[in-house]
Amino acid sequence: MKEKLEKYQKMRRFDETPEPSGDGGKKRVPRKPIFVVQKHQASHLHYDFRLEIDGVLKSWAVPKGPSYDPAVKRLAMMTEDHPFEYASFEGVIPEGNYGAGNVIIWDQGTWEFIEPGDDPATAVRKGKLSFRLHGKKLFAEWALIKLRGRSERSNEWLLIKHQDEFATPGFDITTEAPLSVVSNRDVEDIGDEKQWQSNRKAVTRKAKTVADALREDGAKTPSRKRVAKKKTTSPPSPRSSKKPSTRRSGSSR
Repeated sequence: MKEKLEKYQKMRRFDETPEPSGDGGKKRVPRKPIFVVQKHQASHLHYDFRLEIDGVLKSWAVPKGPSYDPAVKRLAMMTEDHPFEYASFEGVIPEGNYGAGNVIIWDQGTWEFIEPGDDPATAVRKGKLSFRLHGKKLFAEWALIKLRGRSERSNEWLLIKHQDEFATPGFDITTEAPLSVVSNRDVEDIGDEKQWQSNRKAVTRKAKTVADALREDGAKTPSRKRVAKKKTTSPPSPRSSKKPSTRRSGSSR
């Protein structure tokens, strides 16, 4: 574990930044692996997409954020592994430190590995993995695919939505649901004088879910009709007995 986080730890000064060092030694309770997407206003706004694999958070920086449109292939730059504790980080990375800027937890939940093979760590090393998300904004099936034709050290990947029942052409989830799922604040609302704390009183603004956004949009696509019929303000629970369709088209791979 220590070796996996060596790069992460060398890039940060933990006497200056509130980010977790990953040296806590906290034992993990067996359960489904988590994912988190952190909206990060650094030198450029981007979304840090993280999947828990082998005890760490495998991480990709997605400049434009996830898209529910299978035709839209989002560039995802693979970055250093982060400690599991980073999944709960929301606050400010001070000026002068790596990645300085504001961070909010844009989405979080659990995830399931689909293919190829039976080991997600091996799939990452080989440059392709498909998975199912159970979040508050992101759910159903997605894929991360490494771009070929680059050098062996290339870190360029694509984040793609599979063609399933929740695929929605033309829908921008980052615009429709911009707020933190923890504090209901947008990234510019997190400032030096108001660092996020777990005991902060809840604000009245409610983070919009994808189901809310799809209903308000009023489009007539079949996938949006199905979401509207559920009459719910949140996506399906990971514990739901009804699983999303596992159909995938070749065009979305």
